[in-house]
Amino acid sequence: MIDAVDPGTKLYIRNKRPEDMTQFAAQKTLLFVHGATLPGEVTFDFPLEGLSWMDYIAQRGWDVYLVDVRGYGRSTRPPEMDQPAASNPPIATTDVAVRDVGSAIDFILQRRGVSKLSLLGWSWGAVITGAYTGDHNEKVDNLVFFAPGWLRTPPPSQTAPPPLGAYVAAPPTRERLQVGAPDDRKRDLMPGFEAWAAAAIASDPVGSKQEPPVLRSPAGYFRTTGISGRQASHIMIQRRSRSPRW
Repeated sequence: MIDAVDPGTKLYIRNKRPEDMTQFAAQKTLLFVHGATLPGEVTFDFPLEGLSWMDYIAQRGWDVYLVDVRGYGRSTRPPEMDQPAASNPPIATTDVAVRDVGSAIDFILQRRGVSKLSLLGWSWGAVITGAYTGDHNEKVDNLVFFAPGWLRTPPPSQTAPPPLGAYVAAPPTRERLQVGAPDDRKRDLMPGFEAWAAAAIASDPVGSKQEPPVLRSPAGYFRTTGISGRQASHIMIQRRSRSPRW
């Protein structure tokens, strides 16, 4: 657990590396950053057939980390998550997440005595890492976007959407996560889904005890990602010809 910029907020960081690694280099240091719904551990360090993505990278000589933004996984849950979602506006917006990831990066750089590292952002994590890199290009060696969010035009709705609360609460289901996938392929696309879904729900100590169990996630992404996504995309286009590498 490390300190966030804001007093009283702790961030969970997990590290894996080869057991005999004693020297560390920027070119072999990586931080995973999760998306809007799931914490880092069940995203990057859930084993399938005995091996997680984090394991796979570490076994190839990398010093690899993940971090949970506040409100996710083992990091501090803002007090708004102890109240009904509708009682407060969305929490853990993109600018807050960028600060949390910056705290993790500074901790890793100081701990290992390196000047930069690589970032891999998944979904909302791509917006977060892109925005961070726009302001701290000198600290990023490689930047990887995995399944990044993108601007899209939804079909017009006949009714106004309900106002966003502080967080959203829903179980991770195949139906929600596989929208658009061919019906005859859905059972093959996510091996070990039931075990993974159980681990995802268990990462929420409060939601997992509700009936039915749910996974609660801060709603800040849904409030800010439109503007932040455009800004991050602009930053990436402007910096594409310079370091960090893509």
